[in-house]
Amino acid sequence: MGSLETEKTIIGWAARDPSGVLSPYTYTLRNTGPEDVLIKVTYCGICHTDLHQIKNDLGMSHYPMVPGHEVVGEVVEVGSDVSKVRVGDCVGVGVIVGCCRSCRPCQSDIEQYCSKKIWSYNDVYTDGKPTQGGFAESMIVDQKWDGTGAGGATTVRGVTVYSPLSHFGLKKSGLRGGILGLGGVGHMGVKIAKAMGHHVTVISSSDRKREEAMDHLGADDYLVSSDSTRMQEAADSLDYIIDTVPVFHPLEPYLSLLKLDGKLILMGVINTPLQFVTPMVMLGRKIITGSFIGSMKETEEMLEFCKENGLTSMIEMVKMDYVNTALERLEKNDVRYRFVVDVAGSKLDQ
Repeated sequence: MGSLETEKTIIGWAARDPSGVLSPYTYTLRNTGPEDVLIKVTYCGICHTDLHQIKNDLGMSHYPMVPGHEVVGEVVEVGSDVSKVRVGDCVGVGVIVGCCRSCRPCQSDIEQYCSKKIWSYNDVYTDGKPTQGGFAESMIVDQKWDGTGAGGATTVRGVTVYSPLSHFGLKKSGLRGGILGLGGVGHMGVKIAKAMGHHVTVISSSDRKREEAMDHLGADDYLVSSDSTRMQEAADSLDYIIDTVPVFHPLEPYLSLLKLDGKLILMGVINTPLQFVTPMVMLGRKIITGSFIGSMKETEEMLEFCKENGLTSMIEMVKMDYVNTALERLEKNDVRYRFVVDVAGSKLDQ
């Protein structure tokens, strides 16, 4: 059990302005408390949300900003009241590092919907110090937010899909589901839905990912959204659609695929309004809803589910000196299916 009272100076890679270009940045970690854990970051995934944040797409970015919220690391020190993890444990850290712990969502174990949640980066911690993410040597996190044995890319992407399937009663076998967009979240969506016994249709804007979806991920069907004949044939066939697309897109073509009482579940962070005509929803009693990551309880359930079913995220490993190129490629959707930065294996000071 170590002492965390002394501020620690570390190196991370930060964006300085909306160009989003990352470069080495030296800073001190926030002050710590008895329930805090010091983590040596080993790996960190790259998410489309990182692009939105470093480029100020949502108009709420503060610089310098060290992104990264799909973190895997090793516990190197723990506070005096830490009981959840021990030095040497492998842990994961996600999008959130704080909440009020007293509101209805917090008391109901769905703390990701706390109105006072604290983001893992581009936010301010309770002591007034900026939070910084996982593209760095180390992080300090309250023990509540450490997922033991977690894998960053699998944890965040997996629970983002697992949570709505669980909440909306869509875990039972025999359902017919659609996965719109085959990226980091989408490919885990296919794997998890198939493991639940669902008939899974991947929906994409082109035929380019058909072989990957069908042969490598095990999808049952593949629809190209611009193929009006096939889209019409598939009308009223799906119980739900997980919509992972992070850019503007029309909703009507996908609403038509849903059965009576079908659910279109939005997950992509989009900074422009989406539109649909109300009869598309009214005449099938269809539901357009959203879901945001998952709770720590759901994360633990999802990790156990993935372990039991042998599910892992498909990744491309890169060093930190490649991160700007990786972000450019991610913006072009040129990755299968998740970039992960080998932080511990990178030279962060150059």
